[in-house]
Amino acid sequence: MRAKLDNISIVGVSAAVSNKWTPLLSFQDEDLDEKTIKKFSKQTGVIGRYDAGERQTSADLCYSAAKELITSKNIDVHEIGVVILVTQTPDYKSPSSACVIQGRLGLDDSCLAFDINLGCSGYTNSIMVAGSLLKSVVDKPLALLLCGDTCAKGRAGYYNSKTSNASKMLLGDCGTATLLRVSPEECKILAASYTRGTEFNKIISPYLGFRHPVIKDDGKGEDRMDDIEVFNFATTEAPKVIQEVMASAGATPDDYDCLVLHQANLMIMKRIAKLTGFSEDKLLVSIDEFANTASATIPTTLVKKYGETNQHKALRCLMCGYGVGLSWSAVDCLVNEDDIIPLVHTDEYFDDGYYE
Repeated sequence: MRAKLDNISIVGVSAAVSNKWTPLLSFQDEDLDEKTIKKFSKQTGVIGRYDAGERQTSADLCYSAAKELITSKNIDVHEIGVVILVTQTPDYKSPSSACVIQGRLGLDDSCLAFDINLGCSGYTNSIMVAGSLLKSVVDKPLALLLCGDTCAKGRAGYYNSKTSNASKMLLGDCGTATLLRVSPEECKILAASYTRGTEFNKIISPYLGFRHPVIKDDGKGEDRMDDIEVFNFATTEAPKVIQEVMASAGATPDDYDCLVLHQANLMIMKRIAKLTGFSEDKLLVSIDEFANTASATIPTTLVKKYGETNQHKALRCLMCGYGVGLSWSAVDCLVNEDDIIPLVHTDEYFDDGYYE
């Protein structure tokens, strides 16, 4: 599917993490020695990650990112008509966590709010969703896109702790916020998106849903991923969709300021950049500090690179997400550098009255 969003622009990007940063080398135990960790770090690019607090959720981190973005950009909250939260770690089975965040931010009742259960391609796919909805709204010019996950948290109770060393070291916790606006100026967002549901089981958390409510005790943990198949998928399909979007824009890698990929692992990212003709200096990397934060990786990468620069410069970005679903998509858009705000650190969480 191809999409063209005329007169829709990204006017703000933020990211929030906890105050706890954990280096990979601290994971040494009877199953993980220093040599194994260093090898993993070299292959994936991960040096450490941020861990959400015991009571912090992905919604809390997204809320903090959104609150800081609204404050720093002096946004009138009454102009926000759409709130979308992309997460695989929601607060509740119901209601949608987006509804709770809408209330916490003090947005008008005349606001559409819902969650999307999507991971690696969540940001690029949801830019299309948010932008398309925004074009249909007649009385509100802003949409708030939130992407966040807390996949690194130790899980207890109805969650099962991860047993895979790769999962233990690869994933991080983060929440992000992106503002989209209906713009009177001539601008456009170009995108393309694909889904291959016949290969849904290549990346899957099969248990604790309604189909398989109880985890099978087979020693394999909750999450399953076919590493070789996923590597081949990402390095084959991501370059294709990037080239498709560039062709529809009549552009080449020289026309872009940066290539912002889902931070799956460093080997995959470098391979995609090479296959699409992007030099490594245009490939933005944040996996070293944040690890893989699912749908939050792309905006977090922008924050890492540009959050402290404070330059008034329009960046032409080519973004691409790929992974769970299987799903993949790419977006060509402009983001002004001074609309990307510094990283937020917070230990704040929402006390909903149900905590035991």
